[in-house]
Amino acid sequence: MPGSTLFTDAMALTPAGDGVYHGELNENWTIGPKVHGGAMLALCANAARIEHARGQAGDRPGEGIEPIAVSGNFLWAPDPGPMQLVTEVRKRGRRVSLIDVELRQGERTAVRAAITLGDPEHHVPPLLSVNPVVPLMQPEPPPGLEPIGENHPMADIVHLARGCDIRPSLTTLQPRTDGGPPVIEYWVRPKGVAPDVLFALLCGDVSAPVTFGVNRFGWAPTIQLTAYLRARPADGWLRVMCTTVQIGQDWFDEDHIVVDSEGHIVVQSRQLAMVPAK
Repeated sequence: MPGSTLFTDAMALTPAGDGVYHGELNENWTIGPKVHGGAMLALCANAARIEHARGQAGDRPGEGIEPIAVSGNFLWAPDPGPMQLVTEVRKRGRRVSLIDVELRQGERTAVRAAITLGDPEHHVPPLLSVNPVVPLMQPEPPPGLEPIGENHPMADIVHLARGCDIRPSLTTLQPRTDGGPPVIEYWVRPKGVAPDVLFALLCGDVSAPVTFGVNRFGWAPTIQLTAYLRARPADGWLRVMCTTVQIGQDWFDEDHIVVDSEGHIVVQSRQLAMVPAK
């Protein structure tokens, strides 16, 4: 629905037959003039989930089936407006299915994604969990941490804030003076609805570029991003920690860990992107 700020409206798709879905790249889910990469991957994941469901008995989804791995290559940056998603089922298995998705605008493919579907673990304790977020970030934003909005220094760029309450820890966005690696912290939740699987996947790409930590600002286009859905998010704030292993002269990696209000890791992601010019 063009103009709507609700995340669920931004994810809405209309079947057009033969695995094709029509939708809208919503202007409220953009970074600057361009559509947010995490929002486009979430749309690809939604198309795969719907297409998988339509292949089940009675057009009902298999119980618990979600996009547990989403791997996308970004070919170019589309503008807000109409688009279509073209799906192709590669495997339909008892536990794991695979569906390819292309996000197209006009005659061009903007994103090419491979979506692995299965049942994420939930309500069971892991055999091992190394969760760096819980010791550093409390379940809710600390008092006084302002959301991105009017008069916020990031408001003119991060238009996602129209549809979600996003609170970056500004101290973690500052360049490091001690030579240490950047660690950026966010608290995020959608406005008007509870966070769902698709929103959690979007949060795997919610941070500003870690290149801020080495005084490189500006557009840092993502080339490839892979996200894993580890669990369905509980209602409440999602805590996001963004880190890196190496920032090169041309390329850098960026990792996100998304943790829900109950302390569960719900999404892990890694992307390869281009370092902004000096």
